[in-house]
Amino acid sequence: MSVSSIIESLEKLIKLHKSFNHLAIRKTALLKANDTEAITALLIQEQKHIKAISQTDKEREVAVAEFLRANGKAGRPASIHGVTELTGPAEMEKLNRLKAELMEEVANLKERNTLNQQLIYQSLQFINVSLDMFRPRNQNLNYGNSVKKSAKSGITMFDSKA
Repeated sequence: MSVSSIIESLEKLIKLHKSFNHLAIRKTALLKANDTEAITALLIQEQKHIKAISQTDKEREVAVAEFLRANGKAGRPASIHGVTELTGPAEMEKLNRLKAELMEEVANLKERNTLNQQLIYQSLQFINVSLDMFRPRNQNLNYGNSVKKSAKSGITMFDSKA
């Protein structure tokens, strides 16, 4: 088993993450424009990307496990570091470069998702404030000036002479 299948799966993961990042950038613009229909369509595309990324990652894990098994290191954790120890300098450099590129794409995606989450939260706050302005205020009907007190001065229910 060669490293080429691992490299191919890493390149595919990078490509999928870049595409996912472009969707996240589009989502930011749609959130700012308040285009809910387009956001709904974009969420469907995101789900497809998530499924493809998950499937590609499983393929990568299988390729790494097969590579380690073929090189007599079957019990080792399936990591890029474990693979690079068993490869030549050219493959090691390529794997490390792909790893760094994938980590950068994931970091960019996290950052963009944090921004989108903040935009959604602010939108919800704005909606709640707007709804509060249109809701009638609850008036306390049990206490206050509107309740008339029985004004029988001088006569009490308690007889202190008894």
